[in-house]
Amino acid sequence: MLYLLENFYYRFVPRLSFQVIRRYVARMDHLFVLDVGCGNRSPSLFKRYFPNCIYIGLDRETDYNLTPEDKACMDHFILMDLNHPEWERLPNGEYDLITLIHVIEHIPNGEEVLFHLWQKLKPGGYLYIETPSERSLYLPSMPGTLNFFDDPTHIRLYTPTELANHLLRLGARIHRIRIARNYRRLLFLPVIFIFHLLFKGTIKRGVLWWDLTGFAYYILAQKPLKTPG
Repeated sequence: MLYLLENFYYRFVPRLSFQVIRRYVARMDHLFVLDVGCGNRSPSLFKRYFPNCIYIGLDRETDYNLTPEDKACMDHFILMDLNHPEWERLPNGEYDLITLIHVIEHIPNGEEVLFHLWQKLKPGGYLYIETPSERSLYLPSMPGTLNFFDDPTHIRLYTPTELANHLLRLGARIHRIRIARNYRRLLFLPVIFIFHLLFKGTIKRGVLWWDLTGFAYYILAQKPLKTPG
């Protein structure tokens, strides 16, 4: 029963990043993806919505909330700590899409990481970043993280202006900067709350409130086909 409910949910309520990617990325066949921070079921969910993509996962751990199905879905896995990166292990100009979802707030060297990841994108490739917003500083505390400081591994908040300016200096074209609200998930929120009450006995999980409160924002940037000048 739980398995069927989960499949139904993920089919009709895709992650916000997938919805944005579908809208803006023109070529979906054989998309070469680098998912930086690939825990939390990312490999199997990615393959569910982009079955023909070539999925490369990168993380500092080999088993961060990943099922055997997730591991089987990866075409390749790179074990790397962004605090001590080995950029030579990643080829330049290789990836159509790089995602960095709730990762950059956990590292002190975010600008350096973005600089090097930018070199790994193909001309015309896309970079999707999602990270806590300034609003998260003022939200109430909740298990599962609703206030920025609920997570002790959060070490830096990057404002949209900071990230946008850094990407512009790299030559990026910024397609979209928005508060991260998954409107499909908002439609299902009453059902999700009831599900959590019935099967988990609580709805005190911060991520369930992210869409309502504007906890996070996202940026979608594109690498130009030709370098200016």
